[in-house]
Amino acid sequence: MSAPPVVDLPIEDERLAQDVANGLAAVEKLLRSSVESEDAFVTEASKHLIEAGGKRFRTLMVLLAAQFGDPSAPGVVPGAVVIELTHLGSLYHDDVMDEALVRRGSPSANARWDNTVAILTGDYLFAQASDILADLGPGLIRVQAQTFSRLVQGQIRETVGPRDCEDPVAHYLGVLADKTGSLIAASGRFGALLSGAPAEVEERLSRACEAIGVAWQLGDDLLDVASSGAQSGKTPGTDLREGIKTLPVLYVLESEGDTRLASLLSGPVAEQDVEEALTLLRAHPGMAKARAELDAWVDRARSDISSLPNIPAKSAFLALCDYVVERSG
Repeated sequence: MSAPPVVDLPIEDERLAQDVANGLAAVEKLLRSSVESEDAFVTEASKHLIEAGGKRFRTLMVLLAAQFGDPSAPGVVPGAVVIELTHLGSLYHDDVMDEALVRRGSPSANARWDNTVAILTGDYLFAQASDILADLGPGLIRVQAQTFSRLVQGQIRETVGPRDCEDPVAHYLGVLADKTGSLIAASGRFGALLSGAPAEVEERLSRACEAIGVAWQLGDDLLDVASSGAQSGKTPGTDLREGIKTLPVLYVLESEGDTRLASLLSGPVAEQDVEEALTLLRAHPGMAKARAELDAWVDRARSDISSLPNIPAKSAFLALCDYVVERSG
């Protein structure tokens, strides 16, 4: 079975590239078999998003982090599957909360079946992840539990929104760190722990991966405004249409200029106003400010990565930092 499409990250070292390719293929095989059930419908629903594809970004992080120990250690591939199952389970739930109709170019599970099936399928994936995790030891179970707690709290905070006394920008960045960054941080920690990497390396990898995860999401914020549809994979202005206040929008709303743009962005943008809103937003200083925030998170990641042992995986992580910046335009 060939590995799925992954982040378009050129890995210059041939041996590392082959190790990662082999690891991705092994993860994909175990990922599919781990959701097999005696009930054919459960299997079909569970494989729905697996077969829809995805970049396996978190898997890549686990495999690269494992290079700082023994990448062939028996727990590395199962650990990557635990991370991927957790991510996939959260997507089933996200689509229900967002009332999404499409995921990865295919009908979402809630659209294909219904909300109840989607929620229960997500729960099933979490259960399968826990079953695999039980063989990896109490240390990994605790990391997973703490990560899941952060992920859920991030989702709750996003749903409730900032308190009256809370800075909306700080709230938004905190949500990104919990909802997105936490699981990517766990990816780096899993790879390090399961490969037997030193504790200092584990901590640096976890911090760097979390920073990369937040920066990646901030890049999505910028792409939704600045890119063509072909570049971002979704229609520009999607977040504006849905009334999602991403970082550039929050910077506009906290500034005292451009009352027309602030008025447009105060809620979901009507279809006939999307092009005007995009044009004004692209020219607003809030875009540069959001890009500077992305760069700051990438710099945090680079700072931790720079102190890692000088092996090919270090260069790959630094290349990933460059990629996160470049993809944001």
